[in-house]
Amino acid sequence: MVEWSRWPVVRQVTGTDPLGRGPAVRSRRTEQVRARTEDADAVVRSVCPYCAVGCGQRVYVRDGEVTQIEGDPDSPISRGRLCPKGSASRELVTSPLRRTRIRYRRPHATDWEDLDLDTALDMIADRVIATRDATWQDTDADGRPLRRTMGIASLGGATLDNEENYLMKKLYTALGAIQVENQARI
Repeated sequence: MVEWSRWPVVRQVTGTDPLGRGPAVRSRRTEQVRARTEDADAVVRSVCPYCAVGCGQRVYVRDGEVTQIEGDPDSPISRGRLCPKGSASRELVTSPLRRTRIRYRRPHATDWEDLDLDTALDMIADRVIATRDATWQDTDADGRPLRRTMGIASLGGATLDNEENYLMKKLYTALGAIQVENQARI
């Protein structure tokens, strides 16, 4: 037999909670549910990585693992709000599908191989240095100083904020690249 008094709508109509915002809608299961933020060892402030808006985030960590990411109410930019992508940014770190190694396919190869990050960064640095050395122009045909390379260029994305664009411009200028542009300006 069905115990009618256990149904939320019956408790709402017959009880002291006619709006259904309190005990009328609570169940045994609801009482057992706990927020993922309650057991956090630390709360770390961060910035959402998705776009250049820079919404503030609070990252809840327990035993070195991210358990929850929420909007930071102290952020003057987002005031505790996050868009759907920002709200789901915990998956960037905790998803079992997240790649933790670099996938690399050598020239003329048919298969991908996994590389650790240090090896991949060394390969990139070696190629940047080799390209810079091979394409360096110290002077033009008339002997005027150029001190540049035309073999390296940068096209930044619209998701980069001002500080990131500034640092990229400094890096590429230090390498001698003069072809530095941002997609947001195009």
